Amino acid sequence: MDLAPAPQLRLSLIGGFCLRFGEDELDLTRPAQRLLVHLAVVHRRAKVSRVTLAERLWADAEPARATASLRTVLWRLPRPRGRMLVQCTSTAVRLSDDVVVDLWEAEEAAQELREGLRPGVAQARLWREDLLPGWRDEWLDVERESYRQLRLHALERSSEVLRVDGRHEEALGAALEAVRSEPLRESAHRRVVEVHLAEGNHAEALRQYDHYRRLLADELGLSPSPVIRRLVGPMLGRPLDSA
Repeated sequence: MDLAPAPQLRLSLIGGFCLRFGEDELDLTRPAQRLLVHLAVVHRRAKVSRVTLAERLWADAEPARATASLRTVLWRLPRPRGRMLVQCTSTAVRLSDDVVVDLWEAEEAAQELREGLRPGVAQARLWREDLLPGWRDEWLDVERESYRQLRLHALERSSEVLRVDGRHEEALGAALEAVRSEPLRESAHRRVVEVHLAEGNHAEALRQYDHYRRLLADELGLSPSPVIRRLVGPMLGRPLDSA
């Protein structure tokens, strides 16, 4: 008799915090969320001392109070069907091996893309949103920007690979997602133009270029680079940046 697989503990950080056990969403206090986020984003599976963790998460509290707060949060963490979210010793804490983290999946998918693996729809969904938007913890700033850059490059690379494979609809979707995430990013607009050109949609390519040209001029007082101008230049019988 086949046994049903055990429910998965899944920690989602992309687009917002969510912890699920199978189909059930687990309710956590904000301090508990911050604890899991810190372990998953900063330390991954590595152990971190209780003292260091307490000082980082309760930076404004006295050391003894911070340590007590950490102990309370650890004690109150849910244990669905006896599954542990974290593994603790008297001196250190680490994220449990049972917890699957979507951030790590997105990073792994980006690495596979760099190594030549063809992107799929599931991978592209991982790169649609930023890491914990709306969270104000300063220690997250560098990690958030690091992931933002990773996902923008992954979207652009994905669009390029999909275009070469003739999967134009998916390629355009990935490129537009990069544009939505960073409207002033020229390489993202360039990918959109390239897909339109691959489909023979010259008017769409010119419209995208003109939109970017005007946006860049309005926001920064700059002109597009020669790289993107060369893409659309052959379709015009006049200087590209003339009014």
